[in-house]
Amino acid sequence: MLLELQLLHEIERIQTTGDALFQALRASLGLRLADEGFDDVVRWAVDESWTRDPFDRLIVAHARLLGVPLITRDRRLTAAYDDCRWD
Repeated sequence: MLLELQLLHEIERIQTTGDALFQALRASLGLRLADEGFDDVVRWAVDESWTRDPFDRLIVAHARLLGVPLITRDRRLTAAYDDCRWD
């Protein structure tokens, strides 16, 4: 997530740096970085064949692995994962 936020900042889709945005979300929502092993997430991402975008596959796979909602309004992600929210 942190890398995705930083890349969005670098391509000017968001104004705030990835780390600054993460810190703000942590303070306001209690967001935290998950501590699952990257190899576990990659194993789940292998089955996410609905896209060739490795970040999208990792993001959805990680949410599936944890069984948690995914906060996004990205239509590709919301089509691939039933528990997406954007409130």
